[in-house]
Amino acid sequence: MNEPLAPPPAESHVESHAANSGAGCAADKQDDNALVGKSEQEATALLSGCVWRIGERDGEQFAGTMDYIEARRTLGIAAGKVTWVRRG
Repeated sequence: MNEPLAPPPAESHVESHAANSGAGCAADKQDDNALVGKSEQEATALLSGCVWRIGERDGEQFAGTMDYIEARRTLGIAAGKVTWVRRG
């Protein structure tokens, strides 16, 4: 008799901040510092199709992998605005 499959594990309270693909990244047409000062919503829209993640929000740091991915941007957010951008 087949046992029912266990449900997938619940998502962590820390949301995933990485996009899936580096193809078609509109933000590549401008310098990364152009994201600084934009709202998180504006930056997220510009980063559609890019590889990115949130590294810090309002002083809370998020765990990230140590692998170097040149196209990936890691963002710092404070009070709803992008305060820094790092590559890798």
